[in-house]
Amino acid sequence: MTHRTSRPRTTTAAAGVAVVALLPLLAACGGGSGPDDAASASDTLTLVTHDSFAVSDDVLAAFEKESGLTVKQVAPGDAGTLVNQLVLTKDAPLGDVVFGVDNTYASRVVDAGVFQKYQPADLDPRVAAYAPDDLAGTLTPVDVGDVCMNLDDGWFEKNDVTPPATLEDLAKPAYQDLTVVTNPATSSPGLAFLLATIGAFGADGWQGYWSDLRANGVKVAESWEDAYYVDFSGAGEGGKRPIALSYATSPAFTVTDDGKSSTTSAMLDTCFRQVEYAGVLTGAANPEGAEKLVDFLTSEAFQADVPGQMYMYPADPGVELPADWQQFAPLADKPFEVAPADVAAHRDEWIEQWTATVVD
Repeated sequence: MTHRTSRPRTTTAAAGVAVVALLPLLAACGGGSGPDDAASASDTLTLVTHDSFAVSDDVLAAFEKESGLTVKQVAPGDAGTLVNQLVLTKDAPLGDVVFGVDNTYASRVVDAGVFQKYQPADLDPRVAAYAPDDLAGTLTPVDVGDVCMNLDDGWFEKNDVTPPATLEDLAKPAYQDLTVVTNPATSSPGLAFLLATIGAFGADGWQGYWSDLRANGVKVAESWEDAYYVDFSGAGEGGKRPIALSYATSPAFTVTDDGKSSTTSAMLDTCFRQVEYAGVLTGAANPEGAEKLVDFLTSEAFQADVPGQMYMYPADPGVELPADWQQFAPLADKPFEVAPADVAAHRDEWIEQWTATVVD
């Protein structure tokens, strides 16, 4: 799940309650046959997203005023939950547009026929390049970020422990019972980190690495919110573990009041680059409006809003970034990589192997 610490934490359970409360809306978006349904379909859009999507009120209001559309949001849970729900409901879609499917899961939903073909006609080629060939023309890149391990720098200073710097360090006895990650079966950052370890140690070495992490007391949380806000000591909410899976941009959220330093840091040698996409759902009740919403998500106004609202880099490289990001939120120079075709071919197998190695 992308790092959206500028808004209150939403639990998956709470998001599920929200979905139940919106069932009448979802039914309408699925294609009601009455005259009121037909009238409302022309000016209402449902954006299906994960439970950490955020946009400034004035930015969204400007789009609604210009387009004449009203945007309603439905969040079934974390990004992994979102993907599962999209596949399960592909024949009765939850809405018109999806935001929050990332490059670790994208091929699954595209192959399942969840999305119809659409990309903005004037999409910057540098933005389009974030979508590999098998996604081209179907999903539109919206934001980018590096999933990395984060450190509570104050904890290490207070306890006179040298901070870890590499993936290998996390399995050393000095860091026993200090690390929390997220489950790749339910969390997109968790899957991104699993892919980082596969990129680092190869198809023959990653399981042994995770066995070492398990023996060293790694904790597995079900969602990014739980790992960061419940378990991580650096979030300021009572967590006990000073090493947590999050984002390279997360230290920009923990900058001190004087703006001169951050209380946390990212381990930039542990990262996997994540790209989040938007797309028009197959069977959308308002496909024309859906295309306008995807266009909006790539617009200068929305892209400029991304860093402050979602703590991710905008996909548009021409957007000006916050002044302190160069110091506190740099992207990794050399993130670990796994070929998109390999992810598509082995994702489920790798998750099953990870589960057998770490959880079972």
